[in-house]
Amino acid sequence: MENIETIDSVCTYCGVGCDIAAHVDVKENKIKKVFAHPDGVVSQGKLCIKGKYGFDFVDAEDRLRTPRIRKSFLEKNPAIKEAVASVLLDFDDTWYECDLDAATTACAMKLKEIQANYGRKSVASIGGARTSCESSYFFQKFTRHTLNSPHVDNCARVCHSPSLKGMRATIGEGAATNPYNDIYNAEFMIVIGSNTTEAHPIIANRILDVAREHDNLAVFDVREIKLHRFAKYKAIMPHEANLLILNMLAYVIIDEELYDESFIEDRTKGFAEFKEKILNDPYARPEYFNEIEGYEYLSKMVRKVAREYALKKSMIFWGLGITEHLDGSYAVMAITHLALMTGNIGKAGAGLMPLRGQNNVQGTCDMGMLPYYDPDYQEPKEVGLMTPQLVDEMLEGRLKAVLNIGEDLTHIHPNLNKIDRAFKELELLFVQELFMTDVASRADIVVGVKSAYEKTGVYVNAMRRLHLSQPLVKSDLPDDWEVLQILDNKMGGDANYKTSKDVWQEVQRVAYRRFSGADYHRLEKHRKRGLQWPVHTEDTPILHQLDFRTDDGYGRFVYHQYKLRGMIEEIVNKNLKGYHLTTGRTLAHYNNAAQTKRSAKLNDRYDEDILLVCEEDAADFTSERVILKSEFGQTTPLTVKITDKVQPKTLFATFHHAKSRINELFGDARDELILTAAFKTIKVEVINC
Repeated sequence: MENIETIDSVCTYCGVGCDIAAHVDVKENKIKKVFAHPDGVVSQGKLCIKGKYGFDFVDAEDRLRTPRIRKSFLEKNPAIKEAVASVLLDFDDTWYECDLDAATTACAMKLKEIQANYGRKSVASIGGARTSCESSYFFQKFTRHTLNSPHVDNCARVCHSPSLKGMRATIGEGAATNPYNDIYNAEFMIVIGSNTTEAHPIIANRILDVAREHDNLAVFDVREIKLHRFAKYKAIMPHEANLLILNMLAYVIIDEELYDESFIEDRTKGFAEFKEKILNDPYARPEYFNEIEGYEYLSKMVRKVAREYALKKSMIFWGLGITEHLDGSYAVMAITHLALMTGNIGKAGAGLMPLRGQNNVQGTCDMGMLPYYDPDYQEPKEVGLMTPQLVDEMLEGRLKAVLNIGEDLTHIHPNLNKIDRAFKELELLFVQELFMTDVASRADIVVGVKSAYEKTGVYVNAMRRLHLSQPLVKSDLPDDWEVLQILDNKMGGDANYKTSKDVWQEVQRVAYRRFSGADYHRLEKHRKRGLQWPVHTEDTPILHQLDFRTDDGYGRFVYHQYKLRGMIEEIVNKNLKGYHLTTGRTLAHYNNAAQTKRSAKLNDRYDEDILLVCEEDAADFTSERVILKSEFGQTTPLTVKITDKVQPKTLFATFHHAKSRINELFGDARDELILTAAFKTIKVEVINC
């Protein structure tokens, strides 16, 4: 252990936000091992394989360490080329290498030209949830104030924006209500639209601990997942049935008078109207499942689940299987209705848990990296456009420049053929990244930056927990906010932060409703435990104990009827044909796999995206690899795996590898309130290779 130091930090992957520690050879400046403290409040001394083995990306040979400028960009912009020519070094046929000053000078010159030619709104900033709160905060501030453009957005647009929308509409706050350890106080649990053991395994550990002991878990999904093995109620549902089932649960609670009258009277508004609507909704009656061949058993199971949920201290967990649908926001509202009706909120062991995807997607939204919110979810001076709208603006010639931090837009967003066309219309794409990801490979200027394991910064996990990370290893690369500050000064701004602490102190003043008491000193002191916002003199583990965070303190019912469509409509009309694809994660990889595929222990487990096919449908798959095709595009050949874990006419694939082009299949179908793409179902044609 000579030269080995143990350094505490936070995991760089999913929204669970595990506390980690690393053995670091300070002489070699190299991470040797990552583990969890036995007394870590989030990790409970355990890490998933990504947290444990997924650190090789820090030293990867192809790490982006020197800024690059595209040669063709400079040929189109001779004045910029002349300004930076003295530091350009030939890299390959496509790129010059340069220093950070030249890269930011080139970017600033082009931004000024674009805004002069096309107006202030011709520039947008997208991304940020893979970086710290400090960088996300300054990204939106720089864009809104120095560039004077309202167009800021982040990857919540492809994941949990419907959770924010749905929860704020009903209870005034779009964040988890309870800490993870409250799972141990729950008497009943519902998991819907979340493959928790794969996507959020350290939370799944808690769910499984309780389910094994108390047999009190209901799991709803379109395919059989690991959680089903431990569930009392094993519910496999047809595609796009979320709102249908959630409204049915509410119907049973009302029909059988299982609701909490005093809680409803004291703390909510609009229940009488909600009750009338749901009792007169033919789709809300569980018996409707008797018309859906193959899923008739759900008519009785839904009633049993509703009874247990209503009569016990209960928690509901959901993921992208809820939010990435046409009715994602309405489904989240339907989830909160269940809590409001039964009083399962604002107390230990009862609450709502949206399982965030990125390690800092909660924090990035808290920082105001959304077109319709300033920091602290305040109203901005001007509302900007959401990412899907910005893509349309590119195609229509009004948006000409995109600044991007760590969001692989041309891999993880839907309708990739459309996005390809849109990005070709840009005059400037400026990317800050760790690697030459798909979007970085299309950029005009790329700057390599520090990873989470090389910098100091605040990250906010899925349970509102603030964790102050510290560097595990030293790096001479800039932090994201440092690149932006250089750019800000060249664009006429006056930013003058010396450290990330300076940025955070400004966050505390601007976003004081949540962070006024969360200074670096307290966060350092509570590094293993973290602090849950809002943090003033104390932090707040459980929200909504006395009032909801609405203007008047009351919770609200906002009913939306299920609309018959897709697979269910085909089954009811007895014309189920073709295949319905759903997508999701696997344990070994994280999103676009930019980091995880650089660890052999992870990539060797899952080095390509696999297509799962039901045993009953095997006859249609006559080759080992098939291409999936929709009206919007097609995948590259995918390896087929026959299984009993998916339903007939249902397919499942992961989306981690850009080469698969999975997201080419999806069009512009999206949540009608908040424009999150409907990634969880698409009708596809199968082409045997």
